Amino acid sequence: MDTEKYFKIGTIVNTHGIRGELKVKAITDFAEDRFAKGQVLYRNDNGQYHQEKIAKSRVHKGMWLLTFEGVDNINQVEIFKGQDLYVDSADRDELPEGEYYYNEIIGCQVVDLAGAVVGEVKEIMTTGANDVWIIKRPSGQEGLIPVIADVVKEVNVADKVITIDVLEGLLDDEN
Repeated sequence: MDTEKYFKIGTIVNTHGIRGELKVKAITDFAEDRFAKGQVLYRNDNGQYHQEKIAKSRVHKGMWLLTFEGVDNINQVEIFKGQDLYVDSADRDELPEGEYYYNEIIGCQVVDLAGAVVGEVKEIMTTGANDVWIIKRPSGQEGLIPVIADVVKEVNVADKVITIDVLEGLLDDEN
């Protein structure tokens, strides 16, 4: 099955209670929409995508608790622990200019204003105030790039290149 057709939105980290609820760690900015009652998502079980429809959802202690239709017992969902949840690419909305999906950012090459390679985006941390891109530097070390206007100057997802202004102290660990 085409993996580019699906985009990860969370991971089932555990079960909750005995009635088939699943504890999900969300990695989407649209969790309230993605995990709403009636929404369809896909559970990845060893490369096989299984369609699931959400029967119930709620937030509890920073995690989403979901129940899939046709499931009402912990024994039915124990095997789901550790599986990732996905949305079909056809269900993704167009984002306003200046906003990007995580998969469009991860893997981008980061360059400074002079065009010198600073690193490659490996991961995204959502901290609340602003995202932070974790980059792998040419030396192998990691660097942290705050996603703020003073630092991120241009994002070209088509060419997979991000231009940043390396402010004083931002990447001093390698100077």
